[in-house]
Amino acid sequence: MGLKRTVRLGEALRYRGQGPMLAFLLHRIGGVSMVVFVGLHMVASFVGGDFGRFVNGVYQHWLFQAYIYFCALFHAINGLRIVIMDLWPKLLEHQREAIWLEWAVFLPIYALSVFWLARIGLGG
Repeated sequence: MGLKRTVRLGEALRYRGQGPMLAFLLHRIGGVSMVVFVGLHMVASFVGGDFGRFVNGVYQHWLFQAYIYFCALFHAINGLRIVIMDLWPKLLEHQREAIWLEWAVFLPIYALSVFWLARIGLGG
């Protein structure tokens, strides 16, 4: 018997992989979100008109900026962790510790950025 290669979303969400699985899912969600963001941005710039103004209005909202910043920053830091693990395979034994370090780097940077985005977005 081989490994089961097709995993449905419900099964993936029930999986208790904790840190590595969460990093895997957030990396994929962040990548797809950035692709949709750039694609929609290009379509809005070509179409223009009311649709372009609506999309730009969404982009300028501080909550959307906080979301897309989360996606980009997490994707970058997690990608750096993956590259380091690929370059030095012996570090794979310490993958969970590397994920904790990743969160320790990510959270303060993101929290400070969201503080400033919220402060500016809420008129402070």
